Amino acid sequence: MGEQEQEHEHEHVRVAVIGSGFGGLGAAVRLRREGITDFVVLERAGAVGGTWRDNSYPGCACDVPSHLYSFSFAPHPEWPRTFSGQEHIRSYLEHVADTFGLRPHLRLDSEVKHMRWDTERLHWVVETAGGTLTADVVVSATGPLSDPKIPDIPGLDGFEGKVFHSAQWDHGYDLRGKRVAMIGTGASAIQIVPEIQKTAGHVTLFQRTPPWVLPRADRAITAAERWLHRQLPFTAQLRRGLLWGIRELQVQAFTKRPNELGLVEKLAKANMHRSVKDPELRRKLTPTYRIGCKRILLSNAYYPALAKANVDVVASGLAEIRGNTLVAADGTETEVDAIVFGTGFHVTDLPIADRVTGAEGQTLAESWRDGMKSLRGATAAGFPNWMTIIGPNTGLGNSSMILMIESQLNYLADYLRQLDTLGGRAALAARPSAVNAWNRRVQERMKRTVWNTGGCTSWYLDANGVNTTVWPGTTTEFRSATRRVDLAEYEVIRPPKAAEPVTGAKGAKGAKAAKGAKGEKGAQRAVDTKTTHAQSTEKSTEKSTKNAGNKNTNRTEKVDA
Repeated sequence: MGEQEQEHEHEHVRVAVIGSGFGGLGAAVRLRREGITDFVVLERAGAVGGTWRDNSYPGCACDVPSHLYSFSFAPHPEWPRTFSGQEHIRSYLEHVADTFGLRPHLRLDSEVKHMRWDTERLHWVVETAGGTLTADVVVSATGPLSDPKIPDIPGLDGFEGKVFHSAQWDHGYDLRGKRVAMIGTGASAIQIVPEIQKTAGHVTLFQRTPPWVLPRADRAITAAERWLHRQLPFTAQLRRGLLWGIRELQVQAFTKRPNELGLVEKLAKANMHRSVKDPELRRKLTPTYRIGCKRILLSNAYYPALAKANVDVVASGLAEIRGNTLVAADGTETEVDAIVFGTGFHVTDLPIADRVTGAEGQTLAESWRDGMKSLRGATAAGFPNWMTIIGPNTGLGNSSMILMIESQLNYLADYLRQLDTLGGRAALAARPSAVNAWNRRVQERMKRTVWNTGGCTSWYLDANGVNTTVWPGTTTEFRSATRRVDLAEYEVIRPPKAAEPVTGAKGAKGAKAAKGAKGEKGAQRAVDTKTTHAQSTEKSTEKSTKNAGNKNTNRTEKVDA
């Protein structure tokens, strides 16, 4: 590690990417495809994979079909199942890193400790566990599912048994014959319970709110199908296109007509009734909110597991711990040997935000103290040349996040092209008026969605009850909105004159002449254009968002039909 620290200390790169999950590796591939090789990928762990490296709990799998949960530029004909397990997805990401030659750019075991914007030199100073480097542009691809969240339960510190989060599974601890408490009923919990129920002595599920659960149409992909996809790649593209199109057509029910989801609720209830015969257990497991308000979960094994004799459901959240006794909010007491928290992640209060200091000396967390805000899910006011992948309001409730990531990679590519066009040392800073206009429009569209009207409290909402996570539209709309960077939404920043090297009057004049009249006028024209359009930024942003929600939606429906 000592040699690596010296080798990379004070290194300067064009782009520093943080994280090596789908977002980080996707950004790295896109940079190479744009002809940019002067970049690094900073990863805090010792391997790539992001959330699919960290989450290795029993039964861990994706709830998005395999052929849709992969990059369009890296199709994988060898998916073994229609819904892939964690080990296959992680293997796919390793394959992407190898296929696209990303290994030389990786800086493993290089957790970012802090980054700050240097207003004099117009670059980011990034402090990592492996040393300090500077970068013209930073792409934060840490993702919202990277930092586990464990609730502050009174008495937890005094618990004498084993405690761990689903994303930090202790494979060295044997649950066989143990009394296990599962806290939470989210996407991880419904996969964990059926697996640990098989060997645990007893499982107690603490449930604040029951989820809606639909069957998962999972099966092995046959050898014939895999052969067909290898020999005729367009068949895999057709399969992916069909999976995508179906989900695009479903979006309207989530975003504009939640009452249409009533039929889906009936299917979910029928799914429960097939496996759960006990009326009292059914009552506990039946949600009282509109389906889709929380993420709809998929499982064929969850309800059958809950009906087993060695599983109890406590329809109340965990309130406190007294020794090895867990006390629910309704007073129910349960003695256990181990606690597994399936309580999600820091999604609306991203820990990385505390480590980013912008142009005004304010951290991103301070800037977002009243809620996360960004321009087109990518850039934040006060943080020049900084971009996030899977930023505010880019999440999805029914489709593949890879589609959103690829749209943001289009935006990243054009962002870098705009910087090249400006020439010299320059930075782009999102205008506060543009950020506010974009977010105002997003929140206006959010009012009709099932996430805001469905009658639940979900991790989509921040501490103020504002939905800062989900995109209220189709993936096609978002792709249209992020296809190109609108310079009217940005301020062009140049280095302070005092920061520019001065070699005397003659030298200064020579340097200026060397730029060429055409280049000088072109750069000035770009800045003048920015100033001219600044007054119409808000109108431009709202028009862009509105078009994404109207014209492109109509076009999408026509194509899908």
